Amino acid sequence: MGKFAEKLASATPARQRAMLGNIHTLVGSKQLEKYYKLLTNFDFLAAKVQHSEFGVQALIEDYDLVEYNNEKVKTLKLIQGALRLYAHVLERDGAQLAEQLWGRMQDFVEPEIQRLLSQARNSKKNIWLRPLKTSLTTPGGRLIRTLDGHNHLVRAVAVTPDGKQVISGSKDNTIKVWSLETGAKIHTLVGHSNYVNTVAVTPDGKQVISGSRDNTIKVWSLETGAEIFTLTGHSDSVRAVAVTPDGKRVISASKDKTIKVWSLETRAETRTLKGHSNWVNSVAVTPDGKQVISGSRDKTIKVWSLETGAEIYTLTGHSDWVNSVAVTPDSKQVISGSVDKTIKVWSLETGTEIRTLKGHSDWVRAVAVTPDGKQVISGSFDHTIKVWSLETGIEIHTLKGHSDWVRAVAVTSDGKQVISGSDDGTVKLWSLKTEAEIRTLKDHNDWVRAVTVTPDGKQVISGSVDKTIKVWSLETRAETHTLTGHSNSVRAVAVTPDNKQVISASSDNTIKVWSLKKGEEILTLKGHSDRVMAIAVTSDGKQVVSCSCDNTIKVWNLETGAEIRTLKGHSDWVRGVVVTSDGKQVISGSNDKTIKIWSLKTGAEIPTLKGHSDCIRSVAVSPDGQQVISGSNDQTIKVWCMETGEEIHTLRGHGYWVRAVVVTPDGQQVISGSSDNAIKVWSLETGAEIASFTGEGLILSCAVTPDGMTIVAGEASGNLHFLGLEGMKLEVIRYLGRG
Repeated sequence: MGKFAEKLASATPARQRAMLGNIHTLVGSKQLEKYYKLLTNFDFLAAKVQHSEFGVQALIEDYDLVEYNNEKVKTLKLIQGALRLYAHVLERDGAQLAEQLWGRMQDFVEPEIQRLLSQARNSKKNIWLRPLKTSLTTPGGRLIRTLDGHNHLVRAVAVTPDGKQVISGSKDNTIKVWSLETGAKIHTLVGHSNYVNTVAVTPDGKQVISGSRDNTIKVWSLETGAEIFTLTGHSDSVRAVAVTPDGKRVISASKDKTIKVWSLETRAETRTLKGHSNWVNSVAVTPDGKQVISGSRDKTIKVWSLETGAEIYTLTGHSDWVNSVAVTPDSKQVISGSVDKTIKVWSLETGTEIRTLKGHSDWVRAVAVTPDGKQVISGSFDHTIKVWSLETGIEIHTLKGHSDWVRAVAVTSDGKQVISGSDDGTVKLWSLKTEAEIRTLKDHNDWVRAVTVTPDGKQVISGSVDKTIKVWSLETRAETHTLTGHSNSVRAVAVTPDNKQVISASSDNTIKVWSLKKGEEILTLKGHSDRVMAIAVTSDGKQVVSCSCDNTIKVWNLETGAEIRTLKGHSDWVRGVVVTSDGKQVISGSNDKTIKIWSLKTGAEIPTLKGHSDCIRSVAVSPDGQQVISGSNDQTIKVWCMETGEEIHTLRGHGYWVRAVVVTPDGQQVISGSSDNAIKVWSLETGAEIASFTGEGLILSCAVTPDGMTIVAGEASGNLHFLGLEGMKLEVIRYLGRG
């Protein structure tokens, strides 16, 4: 415990509040050295973050009290930037301050930052997971803050005209209102009975308009969060809404292939525009209020007279669905984004295409234009946001940070910030004006679905949706080589006991065997009729066991590649498979909510374990073969007795699907990874949670080194986390669990 922590611990509650809350007095009295030291003191940071009357936002604001342009203030701004980047994590779990600082700042050389990290490490008295490399977004880049609060993917975003509030709509059927400055949640608007597809704000900033898959449009008070009225008339999902510049009318686009115009004053439909032959995905109104622009799954953009409802012309050129449209502030150009991965710029006056912007590697889902009309913002299913010059069509920046599809983008009225909404469930705020480029930390170019550690503990193998397998040095965390050959996502990897071969399973329905040393493909095992979800190698290295979405488990001869037998019994996809250390039994977990135990020698099914209420994504077995561990979409981990089939523990603590489970080599702990972005360590004996680390995307896979001291986890961001298990001798973890 540091000196500040000792003083704080011995102080009265009133004195503690003064010690944490009166930092501004140091600035007022010109005690700037004390101010600098306090804001680089880990004990002060931790105490303020976890104090009920202050919290992380109050701490962030402390860093704004001095604006001098010197090295010390620059260092403080880096720490502030790091705090702002993971404020949403600290709001839920203030105890993760040390983990997050280490995950973001260990590569900074500033003495104050290195001292802060040292203090953070020394402050940990219990077990914790220390990042061994920078694997989280670092401060100083374009990402400013993450807003996290929706329970499902974010489908829509908007910003109020004054730039003070962000509106988001989600698949969780709600709309949330956030403070742009602090990231605080102001309101949750509840009333839709299905996905919220689209949101808009009236020009006076007083009302929010939302469109939903429940076929309705709702109008809400932004001040109170109350629903004012509902507009009904569409016969299918409302895909997009826009408001006229005078604030008097709402335009809506629907899956029913129509566009409707509504009076906000009379609350009545005034006109229906028909002409598209497929879903209308997007709609915009020209700033002069004269024309409506619509984009459709029929691959066209149509321009309509708002006054008469007449179609003026149709813009054709996209080779696939048009997902989004926007109009420049001068009403002269239309921007469109398409499933064909391009953005097109059109003359609104002539209806001709001006240019095509290419650069995204997947669907362009959203487009927006900056208020000065100089830049286009696009959001894509390739997980990125791109900023383009409208004049030249050149890509200016790529904003990376989302771990899933980007569905929505908006720009603040001052043109300084971009807001994005994603299938990763978050809203992110980005700076358009900073000179710095965000440090891109990508180990893979897509989700890391699989990780394992070689038996000698020297190398890590990872497999990704980007179709590659990578080999990493555990000591340096550097990539040594890449194995390519699969034609679809790599879903599982394993290594033979002699460290000589890598086995991989893929969504291309195959299993491949590779030379670890040479990186060359040796064999391809074919036989599954659907995606291969998981694999395991027997302890003698002679057989591979695989499971698939074809509902079967297969056993293969590793030397010849021949299929030995097929195990049938599951009634749905088999997602997880493991073999006991004695090589006698196979354990499988399935979408049918059951775990089955099989004889590897005969293929006979032994018992079936039932108890999960949703599909099972991962299974593991203790080194002594006495316990089975399962992770499920029901958000729990269960520990079972192998001999009796009885449930021993249910481990609860994850807030979403449990995607991965593994047992430490000493059989003392379970490691789990979840769609709630968390990696957790549990006592196998007591079922108690021991430690937790929060990443920036779904945790899809995890592995542990043979010495049990390092956890490797694969994330949807494309990154690998290398986490050291520190803070206490492992032999006494079980007693921590009991206490």
